[in-house]
Amino acid sequence: MGRAPALLAGLTLAALVVYYETSTHWWNAGLWWDVAWIALVLIPAVFLLVMLALPLERARGLLPVGAAFAVLAAVLTAADANVFANFARLAAATFLAWWFLGFFEELSWVVIVAVIIPWVDAYSVWRGPTKQIVEHHEHVFTVLSFAFPIPGEHNAANLGVPDLLFFALFLAAARRFGLRVGATWVGLVAALGATIALTVWLELSGLPALPGIALGFLVPNADLLWGRLRGQARLRDRPDVPVG
Repeated sequence: MGRAPALLAGLTLAALVVYYETSTHWWNAGLWWDVAWIALVLIPAVFLLVMLALPLERARGLLPVGAAFAVLAAVLTAADANVFANFARLAAATFLAWWFLGFFEELSWVVIVAVIIPWVDAYSVWRGPTKQIVEHHEHVFTVLSFAFPIPGEHNAANLGVPDLLFFALFLAAARRFGLRVGATWVGLVAALGATIALTVWLELSGLPALPGIALGFLVPNADLLWGRLRGQARLRDRPDVPVG
């Protein structure tokens, strides 16, 4: 990471920490103003940190660094340092996602994951383990999620750790496989904001975020993905051409 991105990341993190520590004292402007604040300001600011750290996605030691941040998040949670635990979870999910991406040898593997995970996440949220945790073990979900505090209130919108992980994975995949990195980041952030807005509009307790995240990766890169996957299929049809 260069000096300018590192400085911007530091300033963004500092501003976010100030907001998180003081959010209950901010304005209380009404439901849809809160949705707009979270979707258009808070979510982009948080995930700007992931974007700025993206040059580290091929760094060595991603697994131990990610594990160290996970342990730090647990320690900070136990110490009631919830704001810093929140960002430690984000760092842990990001570095572990980038480590996990190292096992993806072909772009087609990423696309398959993007197609499958929305269905798994939807089942989990509506009928599976996520539903049970949210309804019967709310404190567990709080520990295993990232909070976006609502200004002027003691409540927050939450994203699960898997949502953080796949956001980082798809963003890094766009960079690694030569896709549209900037457009992918915009698509992912917009999808998360739209998911929160849709949840409020439908008056639901929660919606699965991974379908939107998957679309946030697939839609901005649809033409590139289609061309690349068709090219790989044609090469496989030619026995004289090795495909790696």
